[in-house]
Amino acid sequence: VQLQASGGGLVQAGDSLTLSCVASGRTYSVYGMGWFRQAPGKEREFVATISWRITTYYADSVKDRFTISRDNAKNTVYLQMHSLKPEDTAVYYCAAANTNWVSTRQCDYDYWGQGTLVTVSS
Repeated sequence: VQLQASGGGLVQAGDSLTLSCVASGRTYSVYGMGWFRQAPGKEREFVATISWRITTYYADSVKDRFTISRDNAKNTVYLQMHSLKPEDTAVYYCAAANTNWVSTRQCDYDYWGQGTLVTVSS
C-alpha cells in the first residue's frame, strides 16, 4: 500500500486548509486511517483517526477545529482544518492500518505517506 498526501501550503492564522491522502496498491487491506504531524524540533504526534465504519477520534489540540473524513470508493482520507493557528505548523503525515480501529499510537499503523508541509503564519 502506498499513501500520497497533498494539500499542504502556507496560510495565515485563522485560515482553512484541506489535506488529502490517496491510498494505492493493496487498498483492500486498509481499514483504519489517520493523520499525524511533526512540528519542527518536536516528535511526531497524533492528530486524528477514522475507522472503516467512520468512527473518528481527535487530539484535544485540534478537536472542534479539524474534521477527518474518508471516501472509501476513492481510497482517500481527508483532513479539513479550520481556524488554523501558528502552532499547527508541521509536516502532516497520513497513515493506514490493516486493522479496523481508531488508534492514537503510531505503532498501530502499517503504512505511512511521505508527509505534506503546513505552515501557518501569525
